Amino acid sequence: MGVWERIWRAALSALDQRGQLDWSMSFLDGAFAPAKSGGEKVGLTKKGKGAKWMLVVDGNGLPLGFHLDSANVAEVKLAEQTLDTIRVARPQGRPKRRPKKLVADRGYDSNAFRAALRRRGIRMCIPPKRRPAKWRAKRGRPVVARKEDYRLRYTVERSFAWLGNFRRLLIRWEHLSDVYQGFFTVAVLLVCLRRLCPLVQADGVERQASSRVA
Repeated sequence: MGVWERIWRAALSALDQRGQLDWSMSFLDGAFAPAKSGGEKVGLTKKGKGAKWMLVVDGNGLPLGFHLDSANVAEVKLAEQTLDTIRVARPQGRPKRRPKKLVADRGYDSNAFRAALRRRGIRMCIPPKRRPAKWRAKRGRPVVARKEDYRLRYTVERSFAWLGNFRRLLIRWEHLSDVYQGFFTVAVLLVCLRRLCPLVQADGVERQASSRVA
């Protein structure tokens, strides 16, 4: 029914209104979750049967969007679908959908994906794949990625570590993908709520103080 997703998106909207979402930079990456019992959207890889987590986070590591799929699908093919899940409602106007910059590893070095980011108006920090010198010469001018931005990729790795604290996600036992996605949505919701709750409490304290002064 999408109840958990609506609550998660409401939490993102509240964080955005408090200025706690960093839209200046975002990070995209994927992770593998073993699925020993098989099920929907489970693929066979060198690591065994499993599902794939695709996660896009803001500059603070808060999950803006995610997509779950079979582990045998290349991450670059799921990148655009993952970006499409970014949708943060605002009090007025359309939802926010585009961070200013996207940082990803060289596995996302694809002409098609780079073109998609340009169409969306998103700047990118994606280092080129290691290729022979002859091939690079034919391709033309190499793509340059800012080292300062790329060093911040630990942000998304830290977000995966936060999600890894939810043991229900580490191994997928659910045969139905919707059920597993429901648990994953609860996890990203809790990550956002942990950041939101201190802010709400602080707002309440400030309002009480201001009312006493008045």
